[in-house]
Amino acid sequence: MEKKINSTTGRQKRRGSRIFNYQTDRDWVDNLAIVTQLGLTMVGCILFCLFVGHYLDKWTGLKGVFTTIFILLGIAGGANVCYRQIIEVTDPKPKDDSDDHRANPS
Repeated sequence: MEKKINSTTGRQKRRGSRIFNYQTDRDWVDNLAIVTQLGLTMVGCILFCLFVGHYLDKWTGLKGVFTTIFILLGIAGGANVCYRQIIEVTDPKPKDDSDDHRANPS
């Protein structure tokens, strides 16, 4: 980034400035993306199960039984999915072409 000094105010002006520089802030941006993905996954699972439970409560005439059960299932399912995503990010397996079981060993 180039900085120039304005002759009238004596302040520095930036040329080509951005909110962040992806090349230098890549780790920060990648971590933010992972955390955002985990949060949205958890909220999505819980909200989906909330609506399913609410619909089942309306359909059966019960008051809050299915909503409570499905909220708990949504929390458990969301935690499971988030755990698998964290494991995938922190311990990536190397892609190996030798794991192709469809190939004939000739």
